[in-house]
Amino acid sequence: MAMEIDSGTVPLPAIRESTQATILCYNCGAPIDGTQAAGALCSDCLKLTVDITSGIERDGILYMCRDCDRWLSPPAQYVVATLESRELLALCLRKLRGLNKSRIIDASFIWTEPHSRRIKLKITVQQEAFQGTILQQTFDVEFVQQYRQCPDCQKSYTHNTWRAVVQVRQKVPHKRTFLYLEQLILKQGAHKETINIKEVQNGIDFYFSQRNHAEKFIDFLTSVSPVRTKKSQELISMDIHTSSASYKFSYACELVPICKDDLVALPPKLAKSIGNISPLTLCYRIGTAVNLLDPNTLQISDLSTAIYWRQPFAPLADTQSLVEFIIMDIEPIGPQKGRFLLAEATVARASDLGVNDTTYNIRTHLGAVLHAGDSAMGYHLTGAQYNNDHFESILESKHFAATIPDVVLVKKYYGVRRKNKGRNWKLRRMAREESEMKPRKQDAEREAVDYEQFLQDLEGDEDLREGLKMYRDPEAKGREAGMDVDGDEEEEGLQIPMEQLIDEMGDVGLEDVEEEA
Repeated sequence: MAMEIDSGTVPLPAIRESTQATILCYNCGAPIDGTQAAGALCSDCLKLTVDITSGIERDGILYMCRDCDRWLSPPAQYVVATLESRELLALCLRKLRGLNKSRIIDASFIWTEPHSRRIKLKITVQQEAFQGTILQQTFDVEFVQQYRQCPDCQKSYTHNTWRAVVQVRQKVPHKRTFLYLEQLILKQGAHKETINIKEVQNGIDFYFSQRNHAEKFIDFLTSVSPVRTKKSQELISMDIHTSSASYKFSYACELVPICKDDLVALPPKLAKSIGNISPLTLCYRIGTAVNLLDPNTLQISDLSTAIYWRQPFAPLADTQSLVEFIIMDIEPIGPQKGRFLLAEATVARASDLGVNDTTYNIRTHLGAVLHAGDSAMGYHLTGAQYNNDHFESILESKHFAATIPDVVLVKKYYGVRRKNKGRNWKLRRMAREESEMKPRKQDAEREAVDYEQFLQDLEGDEDLREGLKMYRDPEAKGREAGMDVDGDEEEEGLQIPMEQLIDEMGDVGLEDVEEEA
């Protein structure tokens, strides 16, 4: 008997259903996947019972120098960081022990009262709790701010701890050059590395804790002024076993003794070599070179620092020899170069008015600012005696002797500022070491006169104040409201526009100086 075979097929499922090994959480009894559960705990119990931040410190101490506002970055480095900055956040994270075992997801500051000296952070980290299980948790850290003086500030309060000194000198009878140089230093922040600044006769000494800081400061001086530098060093100590030595370095920086508005008598050969300019010139600006101007022709020439120090010479006359003149008549004749306009003028000395009728017909470069009836300051060469070899050679020259004018006008004179007339602006000064002995009365009066003259130069010369920071004086409105302001035409040209002034900010290491006439 034959067996009959059913030819029909039985369909099989395409995907076999997987079965999970379900177990119960030993803590709460919830069913979980036994093949993926970590330690037989559900995800909720895992978050409650496992703390991945247990090995991370929750508090710490941050050291800050209250003199320079820098923070200690162990082991001995001090860094600059403002509150709630990225630099301070990185410093705080580096100080936490155990944080290197976790992955940082997020970190931010929690606001605290600035005077509480507390810094709080909110940190989110990830870490593997069990095999195949990663937890993410957030926790707070609190740092206590304490003060510790940094080594640089310790040296600044201790004598004879400097490593390099830059001695800036200029052999002139006034300090207007140093006042201008001080403002350039303040704008560029070139004095930030100094540990002490001391004012001495004919100059200023800048002390540094490192030699490279002094060399960087010298590079700044070279970029803004005509200066030559000499270097010397003194042996402090030496170790014969390691062949190491310690030195103190001194840099002598001498500025060219020619200042703005000085009358200069050039050697004839030098005048010919720098553009064939007239030997009798006027210094109208000081930069990296000495800029000279011939007031009779408006010819301009630059005397570089290297050329000057090959054959140095003193100016023929400085601003202390200026005399006031009255413009009787003036007529522009051209040409014009920048702010200079050549003009022919008839002038008389202010002290001769009502005494004699002596007048002088001259040429001047101030045709754009002078009008009939104005006052101007200038050098009176008629009858003047100068003990200068270069000026004598000009007088003996057949070509240049006839070109010497009777009067050389330098600048417009606006009159003496009234004592109750305040300025709407002010400057800032560098903090410097004061001498134990009070200055003599005549020295203090001379410094006050030089500073007032410097302020008047800034008011009258727009090019001079281009590279300086001038601040609005908030007390100026109160002074003007307390007195009757009358329109004084003599002081119209001395007002500085408000758009050229900036708001005052609290800079470190500076002191305010109120401008009072």
